[in-house]
Amino acid sequence: MSSDELNNTASSEPMNAPGRAEMAVEGRAGADTVQGANEFISWGGRSDVGLVRGHNEDSFLMRAPLFAVCDGMGGHAAGEVASAIAVQTLADEAPAVADEVLLGAAVESANIAVIRAAEEGVGKPGMGCTASCCFIERGKMAVAHVGDSRIYLLRHGTLVRVTHDHSYVEELVDSGQITADEARLHPSRSIITRALGSDPEMYADHFTLEVSSGDRIILCSDGLSSMIPDSEIEALAVSSATPMQAADNLVASALTAGGLDNVTVLVVDVLDDGSAEENRKRLAKRVGVVTGVLAGVAALTLAIVLVFIRGEWFLSVNGDTVGIYQGVNTSFMGVSLSTLVETSAVSVSDLPASVQDQLVQGIRVQSEEAGRETLNAYREQIDKDKTAAANVAEVAKSEGAGDAAGTSADGQPSSASGDQSADGAAASTDGGEKGGE
Repeated sequence: MSSDELNNTASSEPMNAPGRAEMAVEGRAGADTVQGANEFISWGGRSDVGLVRGHNEDSFLMRAPLFAVCDGMGGHAAGEVASAIAVQTLADEAPAVADEVLLGAAVESANIAVIRAAEEGVGKPGMGCTASCCFIERGKMAVAHVGDSRIYLLRHGTLVRVTHDHSYVEELVDSGQITADEARLHPSRSIITRALGSDPEMYADHFTLEVSSGDRIILCSDGLSSMIPDSEIEALAVSSATPMQAADNLVASALTAGGLDNVTVLVVDVLDDGSAEENRKRLAKRVGVVTGVLAGVAALTLAIVLVFIRGEWFLSVNGDTVGIYQGVNTSFMGVSLSTLVETSAVSVSDLPASVQDQLVQGIRVQSEEAGRETLNAYREQIDKDKTAAANVAEVAKSEGAGDAAGTSADGQPSSASGDQSADGAAASTDGGEKGGE
């Protein structure tokens, strides 16, 4: 009996599937099957009346990611009522997340619902049921449990029972009086020490387990666990390819072993536990942190570089004149790292050749003011050089004029002065002669 009829489908597993037991389960009257999948889990379930009982008192819930098995107690028209009420209450009260406390509270609410139903004349007084349920959320599985239905976890080929039976024989096993195999055949194996429907103060075991991609979870009524040992459950679970095939094979095995009770098996495979997504998020977070740090370092470095650049000054060529620049005389990826902040009238050609060569590379100065002082020094030097050159030219011009006045064009003394000298000489001679006379 399923509480979620919308997902009912017939098993499509081939008869020769690996691990297939001899007794076929397809087409049996009163069988109930459900299967489905999403991106995180896939599931399949089968419930069978068995080969002895006249009706099925088991109910199950497969409303992913919530799964539950409830095994009814109380005889005809009572056990199935209790299990149906419990499953419906679980569907209504279960949390939306894998919270073990809230899931346990939902089981306890189902207990109250069964008790009230009996008090109101629904079913029979004393009816009850077990409840084993789990909520699978990525890499976490919340479990709540009462009674002797079971939940198993198959990991890497090893089957582990994760629930503890609330039964008389389980207490005998715990105390070491009998073995687990002996408990399956013990005449008091049907005595339940805790169940839904009898005690308003009943509480559910609840806990949380980690699950991983590749894990297989099995929920079952005691119609399976009382008929075949855990070793056979493990072998069939390992050899079955899909959850639906595993459920069919396990039910078929229980029927082959005698089918003395109703048998319900739900199998859930964990396809994606979310670890890859979590790893991706962690990696993205780390990359973001590293990127942020690198960006911060880059920003700090850029700020330092900008401060350095803004603190640098140099003189360089600005067309035909000298300009004052802020920054450094270079470029990065085609972007100049300097800015012209002041022009001048100092002509590059008026400066010495060595200074002109230095200006092409950039002449570093301490500040803008220092640059102005250097330009003023250039101006003064240029003016001084020009003045000196003018004076030299003037002197040269004056000397050239004097030379022109005392020398003929061909370098001989001029005739005027020559005649005068001759006359003087003659006068002297005459005078001498006169004196002699």
